[in-house]
Amino acid sequence: MWVIRIFKSRRSCLFLLSILFVLVIFIDSCQGDVGTAAQYIPPYLPTICYGYDASEFPSSNMFAAAGDGIWDNGASCGRQYLVRCISATQPGTCVPDQTIQIKIVDYAPTAPSAPSADGTTIVLSETAFGVIADPSAAAVNIEFQHMIWEHTTE
Repeated sequence: MWVIRIFKSRRSCLFLLSILFVLVIFIDSCQGDVGTAAQYIPPYLPTICYGYDASEFPSSNMFAAAGDGIWDNGASCGRQYLVRCISATQPGTCVPDQTIQIKIVDYAPTAPSAPSADGTTIVLSETAFGVIADPSAAAVNIEFQHMIWEHTTE
């Protein structure tokens, strides 16, 4: 009964529509998950995902090793993520307004070279890390989003 009374009033209806609008805008602004990223340097081979097959690495060198949080028992191999640096312990570490697209090629705990920090969500290649953050940083806080698309073959 109280719902009917609320909608009878135009003012109440406009108020509820305003709240709904604000909620939709807020939800739309939440782009991805938050985690941490470190970096690792060559050698990058062999990988858990592709062994010694370097052809699976993007030519841009924008790749990463998955940490335990996104490894998904190996299902993350080949997944692509959008990644951006959002903060770090040292102010000015993040490159503002810089987002990269990376491909998961390995599992961080077993990567052939040690990451600059342990236990991170993603361990970026040296190139990828340098695009979004000061390369001298050990780790940064990131926002990341799994990219899903349909793959078609010709």
